[in-house]
Order: sequence, then structure tokens, then C-alpha cells
Amino acid sequence: MFHLLPATTSIPAKFNNPFRYSPHPLVTQAAAIVMKDIKNDNILSEAMAEGKMLGVLIVQDKDGRIGFLKGFSGNVAGKSVINGFVPPIYDLTEPRGYFRIKEAEISEINNRIKEIERIRLTPAILELKNANALYEEELSSCKEEISAAKLRRDKIRKAWDADGREYFLDQQDLERESQFQKAEMARMKKRWKYRIGELEDICNRISEEINTLKQERAQMSDHLQKWIFSQYIVHNILGEQSAIGQIFSRTGDTPPGGTGECAAPKLLEYAFRQGLKPLSMGEFWYGKSPATAVRTQGQFYPSCTSKCGPLLKFMLKGQDIASEEVQYSESQIFTVYEDEHIIAVSKPSGMPSVPGLDGRKSLQEILDQRYGGIIETVHRLDMDTSGLLLFAKTPQAGIYLRRQFEMHLVRKVYAARLSPSDIGMRPGIMEKGDIRLPLAPDYDERPRQKVDNSQGKESHTGYVVESLEEDGSINIRLFPKTGRTHQLRVHCSHISGLGHPIVGDMLYGGAPSDRLHLHALSISFIHPVTSEEMTLQTDVNIY
Repeated sequence: MFHLLPATTSIPAKFNNPFRYSPHPLVTQAAAIVMKDIKNDNILSEAMAEGKMLGVLIVQDKDGRIGFLKGFSGNVAGKSVINGFVPPIYDLTEPRGYFRIKEAEISEINNRIKEIERIRLTPAILELKNANALYEEELSSCKEEISAAKLRRDKIRKAWDADGREYFLDQQDLERESQFQKAEMARMKKRWKYRIGELEDICNRISEEINTLKQERAQMSDHLQKWIFSQYIVHNILGEQSAIGQIFSRTGDTPPGGTGECAAPKLLEYAFRQGLKPLSMGEFWYGKSPATAVRTQGQFYPSCTSKCGPLLKFMLKGQDIASEEVQYSESQIFTVYEDEHIIAVSKPSGMPSVPGLDGRKSLQEILDQRYGGIIETVHRLDMDTSGLLLFAKTPQAGIYLRRQFEMHLVRKVYAARLSPSDIGMRPGIMEKGDIRLPLAPDYDERPRQKVDNSQGKESHTGYVVESLEEDGSINIRLFPKTGRTHQLRVHCSHISGLGHPIVGDMLYGGAPSDRLHLHALSISFIHPVTSEEMTLQTDVNIY
């Protein structure tokens, strides 16, 4: 499993934060070797063609040699063990193992449920449906007959002769006919009620039988899931160990399905068990890009937060973790425009727009200190995005400006530099155009967003290509027409958008850089007091 790397003196000083990192050169070198080996292996290349998250871990052995481990998330073509890749933390695919035995029992319950639904429940529901239809048909016919007979009797009652003699027929005969028809309809209703009730009882008994099986299946699945997470024992560099279930239970959570199957925990656990020192790690995509999440072959992505967040926090305990936070100073903030009603400032990359949970001082807090707490936020920029932010200095100005943003009356222009790719500029990218994609939060990969054609909200961005650099990177102007979270970053990186992530975008696979190369260049709006149309602009500081 230990693959030697060529002699190098450039080893990482600290382990990278798996949730926010630019890959170390040794990581990119190892990933390139892995992708080349897969490409040259026809069977493995075909198995991973549909797309797979892979990972490499740079390690040092007891003799001081530098090498790497390679791993994959989940299974590949139904296999959890592939030669040269680290094994799973716990192999669930052992044919005679406890998991396979219980999995077969759960599958048998599934088969029984499907068989009962097919052979008994579906025909019973159809018979009940037909019975209800026949009842409604007979009831309608009966009501029509009674209505016609009533009209006939009314006509007879009025058919006396000019001398005022009694009805043609005896009044009692007419009453008896009416009572008989009503009694017949009541008997018909009672008969059908009894028959339909019988069929409903049959359907209910079958449904109860299915529900009992489903409850048994749920209990077995829950038990098996808990058993799985009790078998997944992980370690850290301090020599501590814990079951995955225990790690999540400390915060009152339950591990999501598939926890422990990602490449990162597999790699780290193998290194700890073999006495290898972890130095740096990266996870990257291989194969076809999915239609939803941003994934492109060869690009690196952060570890998932839902499954790996608590897990890696334990496994990296004791590691000296490098900080990938962009460094900035308050001196980098400069005022673009100010009057007694509004202020526009240029925010440096890495500074939050508003107070957050990480304790980093936000631009709003800095301005509040300068102006005595009168500043109101009317819009935001991502922490990693630099550029123009507009603030109100009075409540009235704040209300007016926020209304403009809500009504999409504010026009913004962003400058960005897009990452190069092996094929240069992707075919289909015009000199200018529009991107429209439905976006939704990716709850398993927070704070990332994804394309979701069923639940996503419409997002729209215009763009103009400015220039193509010698290294293949692309300078571009972006014109957002909507304001979804991470809209520009997803529109640039997703395969259905431009397919070129922004340089320095660690969330969406951008080329390594010391910052995100996205800058809010200009903003156009109506002044909240003078009603003057204003356009404010800053210099491009990302090229």
C-alpha cells in the first residue's frame, strides 16, 4: 500500500485542514500518478468511469522515506478491496460475515413485502375499487328509477277529470310503490356496504401485515446500522481509539449512512494502524462529472461535513493543522464613496461581511466601531470574495437600499480569474453569454451548493470573457441577475455552466492560490435620498 515518491526535501510543515486546503505539490504529484495508473488499467478505468472520489495521503515511514497511500470512497464495481488501494476500515463485504447474513435477512423481508403487495394487496385494492365503482353505478341507476317513478306518480295524481273525481289509481297504491322503492334502495345500500366493508377489512389486514414487516425491517436495519458503527474503530496520532457511533453520540448525533466509507478516514486509519506518519492529504474526483454536485476529473475538493466532520475531528486530534485562512489587515479596507446617508467600502478577501461563528472580525463590526454603531448592512459578500460593499448610515437609507436589492434593481459587476484545464477553454464557452441553473444547498456538503432541477431556485448570471492568459486561465466579467448563495462560484465551476472553477476556490475545485480570485468590481443603484443613479467602482486586484 505504501508507494514511494521521488526524493524530495519539500515536505509539508503542517498537516492540511481537510475541509479547507490547497493541495500540497506532493499531493498533486501523487494524484497525477494515481490517475495515470487508473488510465493505463482498462478494467479499473472502466469501473471508475462513471465517477469516483479518490484520495491520497502523503506519509513518512519509520525509516524516514516519503511516500503516499491511495484510497477510494465507497466501493468500486461492488468491490471494497482493490490491489494497491487501502482497505476499508471494516470490510462489510465478507460473504459469511455478520453484515452479509443480516443484510440477507433484511432483503428477504423486502422480498416478502413486495410479494404480498403484488400477489395479495394490489388485487385486493383493485377489487375494492371495482366494488365501489359498481356500487356508485347501481346507486345512480336506482336514484334515476326512483326519480322517474316519482314524476310518473305526480302526473297520475294530477290526472283527475274535469268533474273532480278521485285519482286514476288509488292513493294508497302510489304510496306503497314509493315506500317499496325506498326500501329496495336501502337494502341495496346495506348489501353493498357489507361487501365493501369486507373488502376494506381484507385490504386493512394485508396492509397491517405489511406494516408489521416494515417495522421489523426498520428495527433490524437500525440494529444493523448501530452494529456497523460499533465495528468501525478509528484511531488518531495520540493512540486514542473510538467507535464511530461513540464519536457522534458525544454531540447527540447519529452517524449518517456511509460514514467511515470516504477516502479520507480510510487513508488516515490505515496510516495509524501501520505506524505511518500522515503529512498531507487531498481528495479529488476521477471520471464523469455528475449532473448535480460540482465535480471535475483531477480537481481537489474538501472532505464532506455531514459524515467526515465529527469523524476527522477525532482522527486528526494531536495533528499540527495548517491554517488556510486568508490573511488580511484592517489597513486593506478603503472607502470608495461616503456621504451622510451611505458608505461604500472595498473589503479584502478573507474578511467576513457580517459577524459569524468563527470569531473573525467582520467588516460591519469594524465600521460600527468607526461610526459608533450606526452602520446597517444591506447586502453581503462571501468571506473569500473581495470588493465593493454598500452600507447604510441611517435606518431610512437602509430600508430604501434593501428594497432595491429585493426588487433586483441593483446592478453588480464582478471580475474573476478562472482556472485552466487540460483542454484549454471548454468547448461551448462563447465570448459572452448567460448561465441559468437551479441551485439548492448541498446538505451533506455544507456550505456547498448544487444544481437541483427539482428543488433548486432559479439563478441567472451573464458573463463576458476578457482574455485568455498564457497559463490557460481566463479573465472574465460576471453580471449576476439573481443573488443565490455561491451563485457565481457554482456557475463558473459546474460542468453545465462554464466548467472552469475560479482560481483559489477551495470549495469547488479551483486552481491553488493564496486567495479566491473573485472581486466585486462595481455596483449601480439609486441614491436613497437624492434619487441620483450612481455607479461606484474599484480597481481589479485579482490579476
